[in-house]
Amino acid sequence: MLQQFDPRNQNIIVYVAGELVHRDQAKVSVFDSVVQGGDAVWEGLRVYDGRILSLDTHLERLQNSAHTLAFKDVPDNDFIRKAIFDTLHANEMYDGVHIRLTLTRGRKTTSGMDPRLNIYGPTLIVLAEWKPPVYPPSITLVTSSMRRNNPMFLDSKIHHNNLLNNILAKIEANHAGADAGIMLDKDGFVAEANGVNLFFTKNGEVHTPFAKACLPGITRKTIIDLCRNHHIPVFEGDYSISEFYTADEVFTTGTMGEITKVHAIDGRTIRGSKSESTLAKLVGLFSNYTLQKGTPIPTKKQNDASR
Repeated sequence: MLQQFDPRNQNIIVYVAGELVHRDQAKVSVFDSVVQGGDAVWEGLRVYDGRILSLDTHLERLQNSAHTLAFKDVPDNDFIRKAIFDTLHANEMYDGVHIRLTLTRGRKTTSGMDPRLNIYGPTLIVLAEWKPPVYPPSITLVTSSMRRNNPMFLDSKIHHNNLLNNILAKIEANHAGADAGIMLDKDGFVAEANGVNLFFTKNGEVHTPFAKACLPGITRKTIIDLCRNHHIPVFEGDYSISEFYTADEVFTTGTMGEITKVHAIDGRTIRGSKSESTLAKLVGLFSNYTLQKGTPIPTKKQNDASR
């Protein structure tokens, strides 16, 4: 399913390298590392009723990813927060908003792979859009031939912009008429879908793959924490695709899609729980969580005064 374009996004203002510009003028240099080699890190954040959910956790992961990739002169979190708040105020966005936060290694003096060519410092991009969850209430998945990277190749715990293997998995899913592609790890166990984490329930228990070849998503961790805090048994493990076929319920998690029920995998219908739905309970718990948690967006006056 291709998400419909929201006409409110036609004239959004985007933050790029210290400037707030109309989306048509939002550009980076052809010498920027994100253009030269996909050399950047990113986060997706969501705004609920004047609050940004898990903002500090996302910024910590952004900093960790940039540090792991040896970025130099990375802006601190106070600077990034102000850029985010400036962007939201410029667009008068305070609810139902998704933010794509990108930090590239920056502009190079000339084209090339060597990071020593990056002498201008990182490029920060804040792209905020009015965007509901990207998936319909129930989706179908297919198993992709593309394997998810593991630490032997490129550690999935680095939230980097080099997403070509995920994109190829999505292309396979598109051709199969499915919403997303399930990516296995090098040993054939389920890792994640091409853009979201995966869970299944069985006999009232919740299961999700180890975060070895999958991104340990922030929404994933929120669901695990909600299970533990509300006495729902939750386990991480190595799971084969057949365990997902025969589960009571399957669902995905992610900032872009929140929690989404999976109707079928590889043509096998997920038969559903014969008792109380664990997924329905988790959806309710997560909804309450988003209503109560998050970093309040300061007023424009407060944000300006903090400079």
